[in-house]
Amino acid sequence: MNRINKKLQDDKKLLSIYFSAGYPGIDDTVTIIQDLEKSGVDMVEIGLPFSDPLADGPTIQKSSTQALKNGMTTNLLFKQLENIRKTVDIPLIIMGYFNPMLQYGVEAFCKTCQDIGIDGLIIPDLPVDVYNEQYKSTFEKYGLINVFLITPQTSVERIRFIDSISNGFIYMVSSASVTGSSSGFGKEQTQYFKRIADMNLKNPQIIGFGISNNETFAQATQYAKGAIIGSAFIKHLTDKGVNTINQFVKNILN
Repeated sequence: MNRINKKLQDDKKLLSIYFSAGYPGIDDTVTIIQDLEKSGVDMVEIGLPFSDPLADGPTIQKSSTQALKNGMTTNLLFKQLENIRKTVDIPLIIMGYFNPMLQYGVEAFCKTCQDIGIDGLIIPDLPVDVYNEQYKSTFEKYGLINVFLITPQTSVERIRFIDSISNGFIYMVSSASVTGSSSGFGKEQTQYFKRIADMNLKNPQIIGFGISNNETFAQATQYAKGAIIGSAFIKHLTDKGVNTINQFVKNILN
């Protein structure tokens, strides 16, 4: 069974953390993943830096730009992660844009992911229909779960379609804005969380965007299986460095 599916069976609310590979330092990637697991994080999303990150807010964009300046590439990330499964057991997801995957070759990219132990991909700019028609069989061949995003504006019909072709979890964007631009959830967002929960989809939902502390984590997971934190974690890495990851995670979960 894919590690993501196995983790989703846990009788607890899940915390997933996103960071940009190669940030703050080019060689920090593996250490960050290892420390996140030791701190009690359930899943890690490894951001593959890209020069035109449309869905990302300023914090993630800045970290992505710095990672590229540091020298991060697809090939280097794969090299860094070659032996990751010797020390890390939790699900690992690569989140990135489709262009670098196309340049690498979609099948070759998927095969390398399988070889090093990546469990899934999140590709915000790969349309659902294109994935379903052209790439689904390749992803499945290499045991990769593709995670799709929905927003408050996504139609019921589209959500049902995404649910029908998904086999992991659905990434529920808390708002229609970019990452890192919200602080706390209002009535409108809570109603949206409840509306999706009431649809009884076959795939659990994990909420991202706007989660930065224990309060917002609790709010999000009231209606969903888990929550994803990106910008707040990257800000922590920027301000406090990679040696205080345990402190950050503890503040979210306790």
